[in-house]
Amino acid sequence: MQPGDKRIILMVEDDPAIAGLVRFRLEREGFIVRHVSDGEEALKEFDNPEIPHLILMDVMLPYRNGYELLADLRARPALASVPVLMLTSRGREQDVVKGLSGGANDYVLKPFRPAELVARVKKLLDEPG
Repeated sequence: MQPGDKRIILMVEDDPAIAGLVRFRLEREGFIVRHVSDGEEALKEFDNPEIPHLILMDVMLPYRNGYELLADLRARPALASVPVLMLTSRGREQDVVKGLSGGANDYVLKPFRPAELVARVKKLLDEPG
């Protein structure tokens, strides 16, 4: 990436309030946010030739859940190395283990602290603070 290039984040979130908050915080930090609200739309985005730099994904989604989507994107060579941050209320130990062992790079529980979420996104993208 060149200095000044904006990083693209694909957000897969069905709750409009959470999606709005996350979009606001990430765009304020200079990211471009593409948002879809269900598993079918996410699959279409996985075919978008403009590959996101990071995918932020809920687990409980209409049509396909986040674990299924995670398996699908990890099976695609073009997306296999894209960092994935799961943002979900599914906080049982087995849920977290399922997400991380399925290929997620990080797992954040709702309710979340917006500043912490931004810091985790930046860390996954190796961006300063």
